Amino acid sequence: MSTYKIAWLPGDGIGKDVMDATRLVLDRMHLDAEYLHGDIGWEFWCKEGDAFPQRTIDLLRHVDAAMFGAITSKPVKAAEAELIPELRGKGLVYRSPIVRMRQMFDLYICLRPCKAYAGNPLNLKEGIDLVVFRENTEDLYAGVEFSPVPKELADVLGKLSRPFHVFKDMPTDQYAVSCKVNSKKGSERIVRAAFEFAKKHNRRKVTIVHKANVVRATDGLFLEEARKVARDYPGIQCDEANVDAICMWLLKNPFSYDVLVAPNLYGDIISDLAAQMVGGLGFGCSGNIGQQLAVFEPSHGSAPKYAGQNKVNPIATILAAKMMLDWLGEKEKGAHLERATSAAIKEGRVRTYDMGGSNSTTEMAEAICAHL
Repeated sequence: MSTYKIAWLPGDGIGKDVMDATRLVLDRMHLDAEYLHGDIGWEFWCKEGDAFPQRTIDLLRHVDAAMFGAITSKPVKAAEAELIPELRGKGLVYRSPIVRMRQMFDLYICLRPCKAYAGNPLNLKEGIDLVVFRENTEDLYAGVEFSPVPKELADVLGKLSRPFHVFKDMPTDQYAVSCKVNSKKGSERIVRAAFEFAKKHNRRKVTIVHKANVVRATDGLFLEEARKVARDYPGIQCDEANVDAICMWLLKNPFSYDVLVAPNLYGDIISDLAAQMVGGLGFGCSGNIGQQLAVFEPSHGSAPKYAGQNKVNPIATILAAKMMLDWLGEKEKGAHLERATSAAIKEGRVRTYDMGGSNSTTEMAEAICAHL
């Protein structure tokens, strides 16, 4: 019997390409694991009306970790679903399965390291080493949205919210409402996770990212809870930054920052920005981490125009596998994989198109394998 059971979720588009490349690396390392395929993504929504089928949910309840390739996220409404023969008449709305997964399994930590590996021609500056902690279940990703807006909600908003008067006489099919929901529990635990990480890994500073000067209720709550947590870690420097300002300061002074923690939407934005500073989304890995399950993935999308071409950079997914090894307690293997990846990048013999080369997805994986 294998030591680990790992759910293997290729997803959409280039997901299979980068996952196949990652499997080459894991097999080369002789990880004692059973890889269990799971159906997820756009294809299954089109066929079955469910991008996250129950059989995949059941699979995730019985594994040690999961690797996830890429997902198609489209703002598809019920009217558009009517154009798909298999879904006609069902009144379905497409919702990203990775968002559902995060909420269903309470994968409240989104951990995104952004590290500039020596020799990467795409680095903004050598030596950048940032870690973003993104709250993963709340905020504007909570999924509490209305379009058109129910009359009952419009009436309540008209009574309780003075600024809402500008919409008071507008027909309810002429605007939409998305609810930003931040809780004390959700805010406290993601900030604490960031400080615990900083403490464990000897990181010098945690930056709390928010927009509480404008979004006073929800971001104000997040900031208040973050300040409480920070008081429990007097040995770690803490500062605060508005999300718009941090996008400027990260580019100008990346070495002034270390660990950043933010609500869901802001964390998504700044982690993509930080990934671009160290080579782009081809180098951006991500871990969705809860108490019982963790799902690891590249930060990039499904890039359907490149699907099946064996062209894209698999390094983000391979670095996500390194994160998975750490989660499983295989830290020596994880460190070995990172060293091999770093060596292949520094060597520069193999480069995918985004790095200015012409090598394939498979060739990049093989170059990393050569250093294992």
